[in-house]
Amino acid sequence: MQKSKKKRITREVVPSVRALDKAEQRRTESRGEDALLIKRALAGDQKAYRKLRLKYYEAIYNLIYRMIRDKDEVEDLTQEAFIKAFTSLSSFNDEYAFSTWLYKIATNNCIDYIRRKKLQTFSIDKPVESKESDFTYELPDSTYEPDQELIDRQRKRLLEDAINSLPAKYRQVIHLRHVEEKEYQEIAAMLRLPLGTVKAHIFRAREMLNKYLRDKLRHY
Repeated sequence: MQKSKKKRITREVVPSVRALDKAEQRRTESRGEDALLIKRALAGDQKAYRKLRLKYYEAIYNLIYRMIRDKDEVEDLTQEAFIKAFTSLSSFNDEYAFSTWLYKIATNNCIDYIRRKKLQTFSIDKPVESKESDFTYELPDSTYEPDQELIDRQRKRLLEDAINSLPAKYRQVIHLRHVEEKEYQEIAAMLRLPLGTVKAHIFRAREMLNKYLRDKLRHY
């Protein structure tokens, strides 16, 4: 009886151990793939940027959606997260997983967005709860180190240069959307354009911004 029980436990445990081993192997392979793509991206390989974005886009989108629940805003914040990650790619520490670093950037970007939108309704020093009661997070300390301030200024200047490089019709919609933080419907009304045209212009502008920033990264 005891021998039979031991065999049953062994049959149950061994597959679980194997599954854990396979999961660990997949994580190791994924990190190796990311390291190679990052190296190629920093060398100016445009395909490497696209592969990194494609690999993590759905996960980042879903992460942000759980916090924001507004599809238009989620799309914008997802794009912003990748832009911020790619403009800071040279500072990535490969001792950590790229996915963890990227998720942190996306989460902080969402927190900044929430802080801007909810400034009058809660204290930034207290925990913030999302619409899902099981998702609680702290707003980051607003005290920056000198190096971080320099990085932020450089990033802001780079993004401003990228926006200024756009053709006028794209520069206008991007400015209204990301600088003045207007809703899509507001932009359409202000510019007297169909809503679909506004969204198409913003989509095209983002593509051009991504290309501009990837090209600039070659010099960092």
